[in-house]
Amino acid sequence: MRQQAKQVLKKVHLDGVARALRRTSQRRLSSIGRILWYFKRRSGRFDNELINRYLAAHEIRRLHIGCGGNVRDGWLNADLFPWSSSILHLDATSPFSIGNEELDYIFSEHMIEHVAYSEGASMLSECYRTLRENGKIRISTPDLAFLIDLYKSEKTDLQKEYVKCAADRIIKVPPGYGDTFVINNFVRAWGHKFIYDEKTLRASLEKAGFAKVTRHELNESDDETLRNLENENRMAPGFLRLETFTLEATKLGTTRARSSRQP
Repeated sequence: MRQQAKQVLKKVHLDGVARALRRTSQRRLSSIGRILWYFKRRSGRFDNELINRYLAAHEIRRLHIGCGGNVRDGWLNADLFPWSSSILHLDATSPFSIGNEELDYIFSEHMIEHVAYSEGASMLSECYRTLRENGKIRISTPDLAFLIDLYKSEKTDLQKEYVKCAADRIIKVPPGYGDTFVINNFVRAWGHKFIYDEKTLRASLEKAGFAKVTRHELNESDDETLRNLENENRMAPGFLRLETFTLEATKLGTTRARSSRQP
């Protein structure tokens, strides 16, 4: 069925959509359902109306990129293939259909690692453009240092539990070979394309124009709006915290605002 769907897409010159279908980890829609969904929303009118309604109804505007099932109240929740009509269709690797300086906050959890490094840089540039002066971004993503630490012979109890769980339940490898297989699996599985460390993500944020880059613990922030956003319940206790690092940054000026809202 998936192969047939891809052939249909090629015949109607929708190779870009076919690539998007291969990228997405969203399993709630069948391949045929995704095609029908695309034809329904491809004009952008539905999503532009969704954006306009949200902006009109909220003085403090907050965009959640790659929301999945973690839909946040008061946020403009967005995903590549939304499972609800209340969720914005947003390809984070393309220009956002949001005007310059219309947002106050942007949040993304475990999404940026699913696009190539250059695409992540484009996403951060668009985040900078759409944020107002003094607007803030919060990015949570798997930490390369976490993977490196898994290879050390001395492991914490939580690391041992993580390796055992991943090796036994996810990739099913023989005992004693866990960490090597878990690390290799992690950098390739679930559509992962680039695993960041802190210095690389920090540099990417600064290159996009952001300042005041600070690291925070999961679900903690100096800004109340950015607290308790990460979805720790989607993994075994402690696992998401083990995997993840979080950076926040601020748009201090408006001189680098880029192209206006896309049609």
